[in-house]
Amino acid sequence: MNRRLTQLILCILLILGCASGQALADRLKDLTSIAGVRTNQLVGYGVVVGLAGTGDGSSGLTLQSLQSMVSQFGLVTDAANLTAKNAAAVMVTAEMPAFMKPGQKLDVTVSTVGGAKSLRGGMLLMTPLLGADGETYAIAQGSLVVGGLGVTGNDGSSVIVNVPTVGRIPRGASIERMVETPFQSTDNVLLNLHQGDFSTAMRLAEAVNEVFGPEVATPLDASTVKIRAPKDPSQKVSFISLLENIEIEPARPAAKVIVNSRTGTIVIGGNVRVTPSVVTHGSLTVRINEDPQVTPTANVAQNAQGAVVTPGQPVVTDDSEIVIEEEPARAFIFDPGVELSDVVDAINGVGASPADLVVILEALREAGALRAEIIVI
Repeated sequence: MNRRLTQLILCILLILGCASGQALADRLKDLTSIAGVRTNQLVGYGVVVGLAGTGDGSSGLTLQSLQSMVSQFGLVTDAANLTAKNAAAVMVTAEMPAFMKPGQKLDVTVSTVGGAKSLRGGMLLMTPLLGADGETYAIAQGSLVVGGLGVTGNDGSSVIVNVPTVGRIPRGASIERMVETPFQSTDNVLLNLHQGDFSTAMRLAEAVNEVFGPEVATPLDASTVKIRAPKDPSQKVSFISLLENIEIEPARPAAKVIVNSRTGTIVIGGNVRVTPSVVTHGSLTVRINEDPQVTPTANVAQNAQGAVVTPGQPVVTDDSEIVIEEEPARAFIFDPGVELSDVVDAINGVGASPADLVVILEALREAGALRAEIIVI
C-alpha cells in the first residue's frame, strides 16, 4: 500500500513538474505575427435615420447628406424643406481580417459626428466602407445596438448613462472585395516578433530548425525570422499550422521601470536589480499660521464744546507662527543581488508614496545602483 502511494505521489510530482516546465513556454502564434497577414481598417460616412427626436436637428452637413440621398431616388427637394431631428450624420468604422472573402460579414461601429444626443433606435442606411487606397471593400447597413442612454428634461436637466452616441451593428457589413496578401505568392514566410529581442529570435530559429530540419529558419534581426515554406498552397497551410504551435521560452526582457506620471502607477519589471547602496528617506513639513492682531484707535479733537472722540484707523499687527515638522529619516540598505521583491519590501517599509518612490528610483539610477531603464509615460 505504501509502495503504491509512493508511486502515485511520484507520478503526480512528475506531471506537475512537466506542467510547470511547459507553463513557461509560449506558442509561436502568441509571440509572432506573419508579415503581410493583418487586419485592414475600413471607414465610411453615412446617415442614421429613425431617431426619436435625438438627431442633429438643423445641422447643415446632415441636411446636405439627406438631400443628396433623396436625389438618388429621383426626388428633387430643397434642403430648407428637410429636417434632421430624426437623423444623424455618422462615421462607420470596421476591421477587416485577412483572407476575408466576398459575402462574409463584419461587425461595424457607428459614431456621431454632429450634434445628435443618442443613436438609440436608429437605422444605418447603406454606407460604403473604404480602405486606405480609397476602394470600397464592404457595404454596411442595419439597425444599431446602443448600450448608452441619454435623457433630457424640460428644465434642461439631463442624465447620461454610458455613451449613447456610439453604437454597433453585429454582422452589419458585407464584404464586397477581398484584400490580396503575399501569403500564397512567396516562398518564404516572415515571422515578426511582437517584442523584438535578439535572444528570442535566435531561440525561435533554433526551435523551428529542430522540428523541420536545418536551415529552415534564419533570424534576420531582433524582430524578424525568415522561414522557408513549401510552395504548394495546401502544404503551406499545413506547414503554418504546425509552425505556429511550436513552443519556445522567450528570453527575459530588459529590466525596465515604467512610471505613469498622471496616475501615479509604477510598474517594476521582474529583472530589476540593485547594487549595494544605502537609501535614506525622510519627510519635512513646513506650516505657516497667520493670525493678524487688530487694535482699534481713536482720534480726539478739541472744540468749543469740549473734546470730540472719533474712531481712528485700526492698527493691524502681523502675528506669524512657523512650525516645522520633520519625520525621522529612515534608511535601508540594498545588499548585492537584490531583486524586485526586496526592493518593494524595503520601499514599502519606510512608507514611501508613489511620488517618493519615483524620487528614490531616480536617485538610485543617477548613483549607478539601479540596473534598469526608467521610462516615464
